[in-house]
Formats: sequence, C-alpha cells, structure tokens
Amino acid sequence: MPAPIDHLAALRAFQDVFASTIPLADPATPVPWCGRWRVRDLVVHLARVHHWAAAQARRAREVPLGRGPFDLAELYDECATELRGTLASLDPDARAWTLLDDGVPRAEQAGTVRFWHRRQALETLVHAWDLRTACGLGFDPGPAAWLDCLDEVVQVMHPRQVRLGRIGPPPVRVVLTATEDGVARELSGAPVGVGTVTVHGPALSLALLAWGRTGSADPALAVDGDRAALDVVLSAGLTP
Repeated sequence: MPAPIDHLAALRAFQDVFASTIPLADPATPVPWCGRWRVRDLVVHLARVHHWAAAQARRAREVPLGRGPFDLAELYDECATELRGTLASLDPDARAWTLLDDGVPRAEQAGTVRFWHRRQALETLVHAWDLRTACGLGFDPGPAAWLDCLDEVVQVMHPRQVRLGRIGPPPVRVVLTATEDGVARELSGAPVGVGTVTVHGPALSLALLAWGRTGSADPALAVDGDRAALDVVLSAGLTP
C-alpha cells in the first residue's frame, strides 16, 4: 500500500515550481489548455484561487484582491504564502467550507480543512504543468502525484459536476486504468446495462485526460470500446 501523501509538503513544492517559473515566462504567452488565457491570466487565477481557498478553510468571506494590474510574481507569492500559513495554522480536522458540501443538505455537510490540503496541492500541480508546458519546459513530479490527481477527479470533481447539474451522468461506463498500479477507476453514474469504454495508460496521461489537457487520441493512451462515446463524456467536462 503506498504511503500517504503529505499534501501540505506537496503544496509547497508545487507552489515553488510555479513561482520559480513566473519570471521565465512571457506574460502574453498563450496557455492552450485554458481557452483564451495567457500566462498572466493563469498566474492571477491561481493566486486568486489560493486566496479564496484560504478563506474557505477559515470559513470566512474573502477580501477581494481587486482587478489589477498586478505584479505577477509579487501577487502569487503573497497569495501562496497566505494559503500555506492559513492551512498550517488550522486543525486539519476542523470544519471548513469545501467542494464536498456543494449541493449537499446542511445536516449532511462534513467538509474539513484537510480537504483544502489536497485540493490546493492538486490545483497547483495542474497549473504548474500548464505554465511550464506553455513555456516549453514541461513538469512531471512522478506517478504518485498524478495518480492522486486522477483519483480526485474520479472521487470528487466529476461527482460534483454531476451533483450540481453541470453535466449529466456518463452515457457509457468509463474506466480509467493506470499502468503504474493497474487499478480500474470508474466514473460514477452510468446507467445499468450500457457499454464500457476502458482507457489504459500512464498516470500522467490519464490525469491530463481527466483535466482536459489531452484527448482520447493521445498516443500514450489505449482506448478499448466506443471512442466517440468517450469523447462525448470528456467534452462535457469532468472538472470545472
């Protein structure tokens, strides 16, 4: 059984990678996996998410950062430091406002600060990949991080998309199997009796597929079943 991931340590490591890349990047460089965003939009987005998540962990309203323009490196450093400090200061098992509770009756809500340790580590992982890949540098911290990223999509992000009515249940069973551990991870909600599409490949490629950074035609992935049906599921968006 793999050792538990220290998500606060991972958050710091991924933030350091992101922050160290900002000075290397032209702010006007396109980030193709993020619609019309440029590097400047990506940096401001992650800074704002860190600031917002810190408030969610404290169960407090965030103080707006304003519209900018911003010094990108300075803004990111401030928000990254705020998030780390906030999470380190709070009991991981204390109640917090989390994505787990969206659309869930109040009496059943059970989100804790620990949720944000993982969510923000993985948010930073994906966006560090975005930033460095847009700059031609690439980023791969290893299979454990990408398997965790994939698990979060299957366990948290995709079910939330369905729960909030942003997308419908998948019309086919979609099973994602990583080369590194052989575990079959199935998207929830498919009707009984429908066909199955299985995608095999390395954790990195499967995580990027789940986050919309690559497609089913990625040569690192092997698709067994109806590829067109898989593409319908992917195009709906497994994540926000």
